[in-house]
Amino acid sequence: MEHQPFFKHGPSPLARFVFFALISLVFMLLDARLNALDSLRQIISVAVAPLQRLAMTPAELLDRTGSFFVTQERLQNENAMLRQQQLAQAAQLQRMQAMQAENAHLRNILNVQRLRGESVVAAEIVYAGRDPFSQKITVDKGSNHKVQAGQPALDDIGVIGQVTRVYPFSSEITLLTDKDQAIPVEIVRNGARAIAFGHGQDGALELPFMAANADIQNGDTLVTSGIDGVYPAGLPVAVVTKIERNSAFAKITCMPSAGVNRHRQLLILIGEVRQFQKPESAPAGTGTTDGKTPVLRKKRG
Repeated sequence: MEHQPFFKHGPSPLARFVFFALISLVFMLLDARLNALDSLRQIISVAVAPLQRLAMTPAELLDRTGSFFVTQERLQNENAMLRQQQLAQAAQLQRMQAMQAENAHLRNILNVQRLRGESVVAAEIVYAGRDPFSQKITVDKGSNHKVQAGQPALDDIGVIGQVTRVYPFSSEITLLTDKDQAIPVEIVRNGARAIAFGHGQDGALELPFMAANADIQNGDTLVTSGIDGVYPAGLPVAVVTKIERNSAFAKITCMPSAGVNRHRQLLILIGEVRQFQKPESAPAGTGTTDGKTPVLRKKRG
């Protein structure tokens, strides 16, 4: 004979609902009035905190991964933009520095123009000569601006060269460093005179045919002597940088004082260039060469 349970059916669902609802109301009233469940709530929160963190971990990983890639892309874009800005600012800075240097050079040239009190023409270099074996430049002033062949060109420091060819609206200037260019100079320290010749491509000058025992030293300043009738006296030309006394003649190298290979602006001294010619020999039995200038003759015993 099978055993039969004493109660065939448990409480009905409605009874269970009412029972648990009453218990819930009781706990709610106790918690609201007496805060009786605070300790229990804290214990439960501590117990379930690891489970909450574990449940939230996948979502946090996804958020962090997405944020990482977004941040990387933003940083790359910002770096590219900053590099472009840096390049643009570097170019602007270089242009500003070039403009400042040019403005300073122009102010110095204007000061030279006022101090010298001579008739000058300010010119700008258009282009340099294409021949690698000559040192020549072309400027934007010509015969229409009273420029003539033979006139000296200088900057705010000293002599640059000499006008050698003139056109109506431009002129060609041969620099001091050209191998075919020569300029009479004198040493400021002792007044000794010499002639400086251009070296060519190395941008230097030399003083040939100076005696090995000549009174010249490294650092001596050379200025125009003015005896050629082309360059006014006292214009800075070069500074002695090297002296070799190995033979009867010293090998003397000088560096130009002026900015021969720098700047774009220069001055051309305007004025009649004096041309000196050798006097012709007088006809026999006369004492003049042209009927006007007497020629001194040495008396014979």
